[in-house]
Amino acid sequence: MSRSIIPGPTYAEMRNPMLLPASLRERANAARADERDPLNLFNINWKNTGDTVEKIVLPKELTGVQANIVVLSGRTFPSGSMKVGPAYATLAEHEALEHLRPGDRTVIGPSTGNFGIGTAYISMLKGYKAIVVMPDNMSKERYERIRKYQGDLDLTPGTESDVILTLERTHSAYVSKPEKYVTLAQFELLPNYRFHRHVTGKAALDAVKGIGNGRVAAFASAPGSAGTLAAGDAIKAVYPDAKIVALEPRECSTLYNGGQGQHRIEGIGDKMVTLIHNVFNSDLLMLIHDEDTVRGMEVLQNGAHVLADRLGVPAEIAASLQGRFGPSCVCNVVGAIKTAKHLGLGPEDNVVTIATDSYDRYPSVSELLYERNGGKPTDDQLEMWAKSVFLGASLGEIVDLTRGGEQARLHQMKLDLWTRFGYDASYINRMADQDFWDAEYAKIKEIDPLIAQVRGSL
Repeated sequence: MSRSIIPGPTYAEMRNPMLLPASLRERANAARADERDPLNLFNINWKNTGDTVEKIVLPKELTGVQANIVVLSGRTFPSGSMKVGPAYATLAEHEALEHLRPGDRTVIGPSTGNFGIGTAYISMLKGYKAIVVMPDNMSKERYERIRKYQGDLDLTPGTESDVILTLERTHSAYVSKPEKYVTLAQFELLPNYRFHRHVTGKAALDAVKGIGNGRVAAFASAPGSAGTLAAGDAIKAVYPDAKIVALEPRECSTLYNGGQGQHRIEGIGDKMVTLIHNVFNSDLLMLIHDEDTVRGMEVLQNGAHVLADRLGVPAEIAASLQGRFGPSCVCNVVGAIKTAKHLGLGPEDNVVTIATDSYDRYPSVSELLYERNGGKPTDDQLEMWAKSVFLGASLGEIVDLTRGGEQARLHQMKLDLWTRFGYDASYINRMADQDFWDAEYAKIKEIDPLIAQVRGSL
C-alpha cells in the first residue's frame, strides 16, 4: 500500500541551503543528533545547511606544491558520505516524475559501498525497502552500515574491480522487473550527473573564494560512477581553461590502457567507462598506486606527530586531519598534487578535489595493511610513507585526453559496454556533444518545481 512522501530538498536547496526557511534549517541541524530523523534529508548539502562550504586547505608542508589543494569534505553529509546526495536525487526524481510512493516498489542500489550506504539510508528515511547489490569483498564497515540502515544485501563475487558483475546482477535480477523494483542506477542515470554538476560544482566554485586568485585551475576526482566529475562541467562553465582530471588505480587501469586488475581503493576504478561520464570534458587521466592510498590514509590517521615533528606541518593542522580521509579520499589528494605539479601551478592557483567520506568505514582496511606490513608502522615508516605518497607524488602515468583521439577512445569503450545493457547506440553517441549534457542539466528547472509540489508545504 502506498504511503505519503517524506519531504526533502530541491536541487536548488541542496546547492544553496539558505533558500530553506530559517526555522527548517534550524530543525534540520538539530536533527543531526538522531540520524534516523527524516529532517536530515534537508542536510544533504556541502554547506552544513548554512552558507559555508565544508572544506580543508591542505598544508604545503604535506603537499610539497605551491598551489593550494582545496578538499571538499563529504563527511558531514547524512550517512557520512556525499554519495547520499545522488541517491536522494535519483529517488526524489522518481517520486516527482514517475509518481513513485513508499510501499510501491523495492529500491535497488548497485554500488561498491558509499552509494549503497546512501541508498539504504535514504530509503530508510523515506519509508522504502532497499536492497544494495555490491561485491562480497568490501570493507566490513560498509556492510554493517547498510544493515544499520535496514538495507538488505545482494552480494556478487569479487572486489571493487568486479563491479561489472554487480551491474550484470542489477540488470538481470532487478532492472528487468520494473513492476517490482526501482533501481537507483548510479552508473547510468542522469540524476547523479545533475546533482554533482549543480550542487558539487557550485560548492567547488564557492570553496576557493578568498583562496589564492579565487579561481579553480583544476578539479581532480577518481571516477567510480563518474558522477563527481560532472562538477567539472559547472567549473568549466565559469572557467573554460580549468582542467578536469580523472584518476584511477594503477592496478586497474581500465581507462588508461584497458587494464582489468584488482585493487584496494574502495569506491573507484570500476573497470568501465560509466554511461554518465562526459568523457569529452575530461582533460587529463592519471594513475594512482593503490597501496599509496592506504599508506597515506594511515599517515593522516595515526601520524599527526610525525607530520608535525618531521615534516613541519603545524601540530594543530596535523591533528585536524585525523579521521577525515579514506583511501579514495587520499587517491584524490594525491591526484590533486600530481595535477599541480604537472601543470606547474603557483601559489595563486587552486586545485579542488573531493574527500567523499572519512576514516570511520576503513579500520578493517588498516588492519589488512598491518598484516601486509608485519605490524603497525613505526614512526620511521610513517615518515617514509608521508614523503613518498604526498611529497613524492610522481609525474609519471599521465595521459592528455585532449590529444590523439583519447576522448573518442573512451567514448567507444562506453558504446561497446552500454549497448550490451540495452542502450541504443544513437543515444550514447549523442553524449559526444556537450549539448546533450547541457540539456540534461537544464531539466533541473522543470524537476525542482515538481519536487516542491509533491512534498507540499513545509
